[in-house]
Amino acid sequence: MAEKEVLMTLEGLKQMESDLEHLKTVRRKEVAARIKQAIEFGDISENSEYEDAKNEQAFIEGQILNYEKKLKNVRVVDANDVNVDIISEYAYVMAINVDTEEKLEFQIVGSVEAKPFEGKISNESPVGKAMLGHTVGNVVEVIVPAGIIKLKIVSISK
Repeated sequence: MAEKEVLMTLEGLKQMESDLEHLKTVRRKEVAARIKQAIEFGDISENSEYEDAKNEQAFIEGQILNYEKKLKNVRVVDANDVNVDIISEYAYVMAINVDTEEKLEFQIVGSVEAKPFEGKISNESPVGKAMLGHTVGNVVEVIVPAGIIKLKIVSISK
């Protein structure tokens, strides 16, 4: 089965590469030192320090594998190349909730760079997925956990 493409900006790619390097060079060494110190305490079968350090080591190794997998499938998107005729990844969207008249402004980004509280929603989220491919003036029905919301697209920009 083909791996899922991971969309991100050049900035997001650089950040992920930096985070991966930090995990490999700094965090691995820190945890190895904790494990070594815990072993020096003696019997590891009842050593909570050792157990905690081993769990942290497993978590870090999982993060490293996750980052490496994503980096193998990255497609860098230049935000300047975003088409503003239709909603696509890395476009900024202004929409109005038809029922409440609440104005929503967000950017649709790849799932790795999603930060909903900063207005960056994933292209895989219900709203992001529903908006893709639509144009200004369209009313898009989005199925969300609370039910169905109708969003009228007011503008698309980059």
